[in-house]
Amino acid sequence: MENQIFQLQYAIDTFYFLVCGALVMWMAAGFAMLEAGLVRSKNTTEILTKNVALFAIACIMYLVSGYAIMYDGGWLLSGIEAFSMDEVLAASAENGFDGDSVYSGASDFFFQVVFVATAMSIVSGAVAERMKLWSFLVFAVVLTGFIYPMEGAWTWGGAEVFGLYNLGDLGFSDFAGSGIVHMAGAAAALAGVLLLGARKGKYGPNGEIFAIPGANLPLATLGTFILWMGWFGFNGGSVLKLGDAANAHSVALVFLNTNTAAAGGAVAALITGRILFGKADLTMLLNGALAGLVAITAEPSTPTPLQATLFGALGGILVVFSIITLDKLRIDDPVGAISVHGVVGLLGLLLVPVTNDGSSFSGQLIGAATIFGWVFATSFAVWFALKLITGIRVSEEDEQQGVDLAECGMEAYPEFMSK
Repeated sequence: MENQIFQLQYAIDTFYFLVCGALVMWMAAGFAMLEAGLVRSKNTTEILTKNVALFAIACIMYLVSGYAIMYDGGWLLSGIEAFSMDEVLAASAENGFDGDSVYSGASDFFFQVVFVATAMSIVSGAVAERMKLWSFLVFAVVLTGFIYPMEGAWTWGGAEVFGLYNLGDLGFSDFAGSGIVHMAGAAAALAGVLLLGARKGKYGPNGEIFAIPGANLPLATLGTFILWMGWFGFNGGSVLKLGDAANAHSVALVFLNTNTAAAGGAVAALITGRILFGKADLTMLLNGALAGLVAITAEPSTPTPLQATLFGALGGILVVFSIITLDKLRIDDPVGAISVHGVVGLLGLLLVPVTNDGSSFSGQLIGAATIFGWVFATSFAVWFALKLITGIRVSEEDEQQGVDLAECGMEAYPEFMSK
């Protein structure tokens, strides 16, 4: 009877884990659509190419080295070690079954690898419209195979930071990755953007800021809804289990809080944009929804739904001011990724102690500094090396023509392009 219960919980937990991983994988489509909608038509094919390629690279590099670094697993160049059901049951009998199921090691890897791809997807939009495709893909190899797994080892992996301190002991907590995934991706993006420079025509010689509208706002809106949906897997899957009453209740609350935080962020950003610009700004509305999602990601299981709504609203307000501020600093981010995932990711970390007494503000600050410092410094070094060796920016002529033709040899909307 005990083994039958174990097998049932094992099946439920593993299936739930895999479905949530598939939802997070679907976020790759959301990033692709969002970014394709917010860039100019002449740069659409290249941004789509980057998003598909980076996902594939992340899957390979995390298998080759990332998982081993992050969790000290035996996966380096050997693929996944598949355990038979008999071995799983034997391990359960040996360790004693206390009603808490385990999930498959394969499902754990699958769920983790789609998080790695999410971090890299954040970089894609920030460096859009002027970065060399192959330089970006080389960076993707390093980020997904080494940079991200190292900071993941210090946080979710429980390892000490260079043997000096343990973030968990200091009171650091990041439930689903506001800092570990989102702020990390934004830190890598910021390093690239600073070395890359702004798009031609974005800023004038006397401090002017010129808007460069995206080509397809319906596509950007679709991408946002896909991300919103995928986030249920992102946060809900981070509960890790479903096969008992306590975890099922936690999953339901996480889904509820995730959804209401996104709603709070969207409405707050819409109102903030109306006050500042006198118009209903769709791009701010979209980024507000995403900001609400990022803000709640660090801790979606302990706030009440009302608190989650307020946390999301704070993210929605903050992202509008962050996008404006970065523009004034002449940091050109075509999709607002650094603001949404970086600035609001930090907010999400700092909100955790409000409802989770197992964390501390000092621990959250130290954890945030560790993640940002490591990812920014190593990413800057890699970007700088690439800049010296191969270059990271396309020529001015290629940028003017569009990187679709320069980098991919084809146009996304050929019938709309002038010849």
